[in-house]
Amino acid sequence: MTSPTELSSLKLITRLKRASSEHKGNAGKVLLIGGAPGMAGALILAGSAALHLGAGWTMLEMLDPTAAHAVPEQAELMIRLASFNAQEQLETTAPDVIAIGPGLGFSVLARDWLIASLCYPKVPLVIDADALNLIADNPEFLDLLKQRNQAFPGMTALTPHPGEAAHLLNTIASVIQADRLTAVLDLVKRTDCIVALKGQHTLIASPLHSVMQCAQGNPGMAVGGMGDVLTGTIAAIAAQGLHHNLNLWESTCIGVQLHASAADSLVAKQIGPIGLTPTEVILEMRSLLNKLL
Repeated sequence: MTSPTELSSLKLITRLKRASSEHKGNAGKVLLIGGAPGMAGALILAGSAALHLGAGWTMLEMLDPTAAHAVPEQAELMIRLASFNAQEQLETTAPDVIAIGPGLGFSVLARDWLIASLCYPKVPLVIDADALNLIADNPEFLDLLKQRNQAFPGMTALTPHPGEAAHLLNTIASVIQADRLTAVLDLVKRTDCIVALKGQHTLIASPLHSVMQCAQGNPGMAVGGMGDVLTGTIAAIAAQGLHHNLNLWESTCIGVQLHASAADSLVAKQIGPIGLTPTEVILEMRSLLNKLL
């Protein structure tokens, strides 16, 4: 088995440079789905990342009724209570990119939104967190995922951490960690998706691309919410990529490397690694991205 190639994707960021005549439609409409009771923060973090990384619209389908209201400190986020008719809501919203999973939970409503997202055609789809566990537990969801990839190859990305990867592969996290290269290839084979296996030196692969390894990142990233931020970041870049010549593979690669590089940049400024927060990483990513345009 060949060694992975070092990820070098930040040079692609120049494609996101905006013409003076561009409007929010050129930056895309991102729809993020999750935030079950007690887990609204995960979806808000993903939404904040999407907003700060340049999405034209950032819309949150919040499953928690008590949290489905405007957030004064982040009023730009369009937060609404997730409809009980997910398919109809998706068709009405017509998102450019969908991301599902942060704080999604395992309710009937969560399952309905996952099914609707897997069946929604053509747009890039990012799947994380509880959505991955639902797919692991339900063979019919895995079948829908594979059908989507047959119809729209290269349009679905998974971002599992080792525990979620283990669940998808019916093993345990220590086995994943012992041979991460084999694990990411097995995930690609099982799902037919772009896969970013998170962890030290995140690995990215797809049915059409050999394994890439991110050299950046540090232990300060081992904190709740950091993966949610990555989900929102990839979604925002993919949304802009629709009008700026970036596909979902490239957007995933940029998102992973930008995320890790921002964390390293903060540590170099003595902000962390202990106590490094996802919110700080969001703002540092925005700064780095604009410097690289």
